[in-house]
Amino acid sequence: MPATTPPVLTARALLLDMDGTIVNSDAVVERCWRQWATGHGLDPEAALKVVHGRQGYATMAALLPDRPMEQNYADNRVMLAQETADTEGVVPVAGAPTLLAAIAGLPHALVTSADETLARARMTAAGLPMPQTRVTAERVGASKPDPEGFLKAAAELGFAPADCVAFEDSEAGVEAARAAGMRVVGVGPRAKSLSPDVHVEDLTGLRVTAGPDGLIHLAFSPSGP
Repeated sequence: MPATTPPVLTARALLLDMDGTIVNSDAVVERCWRQWATGHGLDPEAALKVVHGRQGYATMAALLPDRPMEQNYADNRVMLAQETADTEGVVPVAGAPTLLAAIAGLPHALVTSADETLARARMTAAGLPMPQTRVTAERVGASKPDPEGFLKAAAELGFAPADCVAFEDSEAGVEAARAAGMRVVGVGPRAKSLSPDVHVEDLTGLRVTAGPDGLIHLAFSPSGP
């Protein structure tokens, strides 16, 4: 679609995934998960195709389906500590600081598979403000692609799922938002093949305006501003 006629979505609230969507933490994720996969005799490249978007224990269960879940939870606690301590290379996704500044006074929430401590560490490392409303790993009983996190965030903001637009980068995340009944903005290369309502390489081409009726208008220019 030509940049002169960018697609537009309207919403009452915006729900933002963190890793890969507003924070580029791929370097840390790959370092930690390559080490874990190698230690368990798995192909690191194959493992990296599964990790994005899910909580760690869910990734481990997918990669080692015969292992007791208690061991996955135990390993996940170790993984979270390692990822929290390692912020080298954590940077904002291009356009994320401008987006978060633009929506500071508008209904929005963070919906992430990271726990609260890891989310704070990465948002701080990326220089991004932590949204007041957030649903982190310890606040849900099921990992993405289960829609629980998105549904809980919508409820806390006081809006129906159909009135929300979710920003996601991963297959698990897009599936979760879809299952919640939300429209999806796919961010980055992982989301391109997942048929989101709108796909952008990063957030630099996004323009946010709020109407007097409370509607949030999102105008996208996929090729950038």
